[in-house]
Amino acid sequence: MAHTRYAQVDPQYPDMAVLKEAGQIIRHGGLVIIPTETVYGIACDSSNPKAMQRLIQIKERPADKPFSLHIAEKEKIENFARAIPVAAYKLSDKFWPGPLTMILKSKDTGTVGIRMPDHEVARKIIACAGAPVVCPSANRAGKPAPVNCEDARVDLEGLVDFVLDAGKTTLGIESTVVDMTVDPLRIAREGAIHKEAIEEAVKKKIILFVCTGNSCRSVMAQALFQKEVRLRHRDDVEVLSAGIMMMSGLGASEETRQVLKDEGLDVSAHRSQRISKELLKKSDLILVMEQLHEERILAIAPEIKNRLFLLKEFAKISDNTFDIPDPIGRSLEYYARTKAVIKQAIAKVIELI
Repeated sequence: MAHTRYAQVDPQYPDMAVLKEAGQIIRHGGLVIIPTETVYGIACDSSNPKAMQRLIQIKERPADKPFSLHIAEKEKIENFARAIPVAAYKLSDKFWPGPLTMILKSKDTGTVGIRMPDHEVARKIIACAGAPVVCPSANRAGKPAPVNCEDARVDLEGLVDFVLDAGKTTLGIESTVVDMTVDPLRIAREGAIHKEAIEEAVKKKIILFVCTGNSCRSVMAQALFQKEVRLRHRDDVEVLSAGIMMMSGLGASEETRQVLKDEGLDVSAHRSQRISKELLKKSDLILVMEQLHEERILAIAPEIKNRLFLLKEFAKISDNTFDIPDPIGRSLEYYARTKAVIKQAIAKVIELI
């Protein structure tokens, strides 16, 4: 029987030399037992046929039954999946890193399960491996999934190359598996995340307003829209705002605060944020103030084109332009007129969702 190397690691402050060694073993075709927040798993390079054959034999699993990929960063989902639905981005935003496995359409003609574990040791090893890592539970067929390292070693000593012990797992229950290739989605396995939490996250409509610096127009739109949402008791709507400029963490302009105060709205706590791919892809509706914003956003994420509109398109104003000009540096009266246009457009949008 082959020798299995063993090492203990601190789950909060792991020795990077040990994690890099584990990653190298995986990259060179080895099998490594690693901790996740759910159960201990066997990490393996899915692109290595010999390594995968060893894993299949250990798990006593049919060769045609796939293993789920584990990733270290949310963005990596796009390396392995295609035609990713908005709902998948909503779930990854809420539950990743965490005990959620999503089944998506793969880059080829099949499907792929993907999860981002909520365990620093697991994510760092996956990153160090630099390979597409699968990580099924570290148990033989018919045995329970191990929640501590010792249980994993009992069955697999000599069958794997390296074992990392980071203590007992925090959850002790396997991930929830959600099939995102069907509409509506299907809970393939209910695990650590309950079905109700999945359904609630998916049904929530995310409305995103975008301007240049996220300090005036998009702030007005967000605050006014949130007010309408509250008045209608719509707990299924989330309203966000962002800017296309580099600035983040800035407050709303003084003029914006003043004109919104007339609406009974306080935006003193607002802090600007820059637009991101993740923000765009999880939004059901993206409303911008100018064609310039539309162009910038499509350059970042062209696939969201069908969810992107100029806000003024929804206002009943005929002045040969769909832009809502930037009021920065203008008078308070100009801000008030800008707010009036935004308010009129919002009244139409709220009826449509």
